[in-house]
Amino acid sequence: MNLKNGSYISIPSILDIGSGTLSSMGENLKKHGLDRIVIFFGNGLIELFGDTVLRSLSDAGIKVMGYRELDDVNIEEVTSIAFSLPIGTKAVAGIGGGKVIDAAKYMGFLRQMPFISVPTSSSSDGFASTSASLYVRGRKTTVPASMAYGIIIDTQVIKTAPSKFLYSGIGDMVAKITALYDWKFEAEHGVSQINDMAVMIAKKAVNSFVRTPFNDIHDENFLKELLDSLAMSGIANEVAGGSAPTSGSEHLISHALDKYAATPNLHGIQVGIATLIMAIVQEHRDKRVRTVLTETGFLKYCETLDLDMDDYLSAIDLAPSMKPARYTYLHEEIYRRRAKEVLQTDEDLRKVFHVE
Repeated sequence: MNLKNGSYISIPSILDIGSGTLSSMGENLKKHGLDRIVIFFGNGLIELFGDTVLRSLSDAGIKVMGYRELDDVNIEEVTSIAFSLPIGTKAVAGIGGGKVIDAAKYMGFLRQMPFISVPTSSSSDGFASTSASLYVRGRKTTVPASMAYGIIIDTQVIKTAPSKFLYSGIGDMVAKITALYDWKFEAEHGVSQINDMAVMIAKKAVNSFVRTPFNDIHDENFLKELLDSLAMSGIANEVAGGSAPTSGSEHLISHALDKYAATPNLHGIQVGIATLIMAIVQEHRDKRVRTVLTETGFLKYCETLDLDMDDYLSAIDLAPSMKPARYTYLHEEIYRRRAKEVLQTDEDLRKVFHVE
């Protein structure tokens, strides 16, 4: 599909999200000729899921060229492993959380071979993104990577992950509301150009998610909708050629917290709190954002965390410096002042930060 500046965009050829998909992983890869594969598991996950995955691959006649646990996201180590993959390897898979997904994703990018993304939690849309977060000279840095050739997510596995990862995914997903409005703001100021197709995909993703009925966030339908929408978000970024459709001022606040806070929280938790702040500042769909974060229990969960309001106040001021080439609401002082005012006066946020 010729959409991005005259070049072809990458989209996953395998997208299998549902109950029991780890057991059919081998069949999926075999259909696409990926019959020699190297697998990287997150820490402790071989014991949990190794037998299921390896049996599925063996039953499909797929040769596992090697498998191991990996928790190192130092770019030098990841690069060394990438260029030590066995000769004949046709694909590399990452099974686990963000670290192993990012490492395997970057290996696929370096070796120009298919990467299979198998997240075991729903903490963010990183499993479907075209970037990886690695340590470069001791600092966490975003580096380019490839779109996953395949995304395989077993909702039964996702259900076993701690609820904090679900809340993180919810926060990262609802953030698309404020991110899209920031992109519109940026375009109006002549800093970037809107890609209508990317906007449509991101809007469809977030709107489908926030309108999904549920009784419990562990409901099968809710989980599948969340994961489908997170995957669509990654495709929106690929169409746009950048993260603007899904990452705006709310993400800049989280990036600042990651860099300067004494104890940063999960990415999606920080982003979700920042999304409520920015939706109120933007005066755009703040009621919808608040409803989602309330009804899913996100805000109640945040009340159990030891969050420091001063960290968030500082992060709002530092946010523009995280990406000075962007032009979000927070790049203007009037909106930074408004964001800090919202943080200190909003009733729900005061409960989150235990302000009397």
